[in-house]
Amino acid sequence: MGQSPSAALDRENSLSDRFSFLSSSGFISSEEFLDEIAANRDYTAEIPDECLAYVFQFLGPGDRNWCSLVCKRWLLVDGWSRNRLSLNAQSEIEASLPSLFTRFDSVTKLALRCSRKSISLTDDALVTISIRCQNLTRLKLRGCREITEEGMSKFAENSKNLRKLSCGSCMFGAKALNAVLDYCKNLEELSVKRLRGIHDGAEPIGPGAAASSLKMICLKELVNGQSFEPLVIGSKNLKALKIIHCLGDWDRVLQLIGNRTRNGKENLNFNNDYNGNSNCDSLIEIHLERLQVSDIGLSAISKCTKIENLHIVKTPECSNYGLVCVAEQCKLLRKLHIDGWRTNRIGDEGLVAVAKHCPNLQELVLIGVNATRLSLEAIASNCSKLERLALCGSGTIGDAEIACIAAKCMALKKLCIKGCPISDNAIEALGCGCPSLIKIKVRKCRGVSSEAGEWLREQRGSVVINMDSCEIDDGFKASTSDGGVNEIGVEFPQMVSQVTGADASTSSNGRLALLRSKLGLFAGRNLVACTFRRWSNADDSFNSNL
Repeated sequence: MGQSPSAALDRENSLSDRFSFLSSSGFISSEEFLDEIAANRDYTAEIPDECLAYVFQFLGPGDRNWCSLVCKRWLLVDGWSRNRLSLNAQSEIEASLPSLFTRFDSVTKLALRCSRKSISLTDDALVTISIRCQNLTRLKLRGCREITEEGMSKFAENSKNLRKLSCGSCMFGAKALNAVLDYCKNLEELSVKRLRGIHDGAEPIGPGAAASSLKMICLKELVNGQSFEPLVIGSKNLKALKIIHCLGDWDRVLQLIGNRTRNGKENLNFNNDYNGNSNCDSLIEIHLERLQVSDIGLSAISKCTKIENLHIVKTPECSNYGLVCVAEQCKLLRKLHIDGWRTNRIGDEGLVAVAKHCPNLQELVLIGVNATRLSLEAIASNCSKLERLALCGSGTIGDAEIACIAAKCMALKKLCIKGCPISDNAIEALGCGCPSLIKIKVRKCRGVSSEAGEWLREQRGSVVINMDSCEIDDGFKASTSDGGVNEIGVEFPQMVSQVTGADASTSSNGRLALLRSKLGLFAGRNLVACTFRRWSNADDSFNSNL
């Protein structure tokens, strides 16, 4: 599809002939003719289509849309070279789908989103897309409430190359997901959020033909998430399991996972075939958030000895005992995120066990965990590879603890401290400690003055320092389920001023906004989500949805 050399040669010959005729006739001087060529020449005409498509890959969707309006050639190149497409999936675009996917005939990643106030695409539209997009490997559905189980079944039958499916706020249920798992034998990632069809009494969801290919399962905000139990247990090569804010008791599911791992090892040992790459012990990431899970569940997953990434977020029934079980068995642990929800059930005992048994720890996030110098010194001394540390909302982490970290964490690169009772003395310790630091963030620490921040910037000129001084601690809400860093962007006084400056005619909205501002502790204030996701973009991630 590129420009042929002969075409470029003919263009040069025609220009030289025209120049010879005009200059010999005396109509135009050589300088004027060259200026005319420079003004009217299309410098992109000689660029092959493949090179132009390669340039388009570095542009965002908006810039690509503008480029497609330059000329017909750019329109065509943008069409056949665009692999990712996101559509507002309202019913009004159904008539345009054939022409739309005639232009974008190479789409492999498709996102369909519809707002709550609009009517979404129907089954017929989804089947049309599956016929037109034969190369589709990733699909994201958000708010497509008109799509039924029959439509998803037909889509799955036509989209056997699908590798990643993410669906949220849709109406279909177990029958549709079972069809996807039966037809899409190469499916690697499945993310399910707020499916209305997954309710009490729903049929079980099994792995189907995707039992060997499925590597990541994410279940979020489901009423009956236990219906996925056969899927979780039957996925032989599952590497990442994320269960977030799903109702019901999850200890049983985690016990079945642990028992599967133990039984698999026993069987393989009996046959003298066991090695470190067994399918029975493939899990390396587990994320548990806002669940009814206890130490029984934690001790069960400790049998998955290859776990490297563990999130225990707002699970009030988990205690030091469960964390000790995990630390003793999962010695390859590299990332540990704990949100203790200020229940004081996880503290020094569990963290000391982590320090003793997990020397490869690289990232540690503690939110609402009252750790003291005893555990932090053990971690600083034994976890020599620790590079990222976040300490948030702890009343026991003070100057002595920060001084210990500054003196012993030689490999630490990024440090975040929020809502801890530290003073300028802690900042002074950071001024000469942690020689590998490249970024420091200090927020919501009342005892730290702005002068200390300026002094630290002078001392560590090459370090990125993000500090505020003497701000009001309004409480903390931390969530690691958003896949990024959520920080407090608006302070309490600013929120009040915004409400008072609103139009008086909207009194109900004003009262609601004022109520939200007063209850920001519970409803709208994210302190640290997954504090270092943005800092460590190069790390492995299994939440690569569309």
